[in-house]
Amino acid sequence: MSKLIQIVSSRRTWAWPYILFMLLFVVLPLILVGYYALTDINGTFTLRNFAKFFTHSEAIQTFLYSVMIAVFNTLICLLIGYPAAYIMAMEDFRTPKVMAMLFILPMWINFLLRTVATVELFNMFGLPLGEGALLFGLCYDYLPFMIYPIYNTLQKMDTSLIEAAQDLGANRAQSFWKVIVPLSMPGIYSGIVMVFMPTVSTFAIAELLTHNNIKLFGSLIQDYITTTDLLNYGAVLSLVLLVIIGLTSFFGDHDSGGEKGGLV
Repeated sequence: MSKLIQIVSSRRTWAWPYILFMLLFVVLPLILVGYYALTDINGTFTLRNFAKFFTHSEAIQTFLYSVMIAVFNTLICLLIGYPAAYIMAMEDFRTPKVMAMLFILPMWINFLLRTVATVELFNMFGLPLGEGALLFGLCYDYLPFMIYPIYNTLQKMDTSLIEAAQDLGANRAQSFWKVIVPLSMPGIYSGIVMVFMPTVSTFAIAELLTHNNIKLFGSLIQDYITTTDLLNYGAVLSLVLLVIIGLTSFFGDHDSGGEKGGLV
């Protein structure tokens, strides 16, 4: 009985379900993507799939276009999200939870339903579905992912640094640009990653808000993955996207600034 209690109370025992989950739903899918990317339809090792990507104009153009859309969407989310996060974290703002709830409420609904509702709104007002509708839908879906990392960073900021800057003669604008913005960079970086990378890889939002007239890189991957003869090439596109995501995360600085204190 004592052995059973020791096993149940051990941290290692409770870690096994998570290890099993990681193996089945993270490691194994990555291995399968790598396997299909490095083989042909007959299972023979080949690098032709990678060579095809670098010579396939449609894939390159779609990737560059997806990056452009992701950059625009990230900038829009940042321009809207930073002021919202800053207002929520201000000392004299008494209802940050109410404002936070307003941004959280749409997240309670599946993003596909939100996108379909957005399509209906555009149809109701007679607005055309296209690139503008796509950017609107992407911003609507991913804006909370920009707001909350910045808000959490601003909340943890040491207000004594702002007071010190003001004591040294800095006005509100100088304190904001020289103290608050640099210290909130970890949150800004996290928000950029959480908005930029999903935008590049999305496909459902683009299909619904453009009637499938605009293809993003995620749409291209879906088309090839669902086609048996082109599954291996689709795996290469997925691997390229995974490498980009990995490099973006690797070179990011998650530990700088914004670790202590609070603005609320």
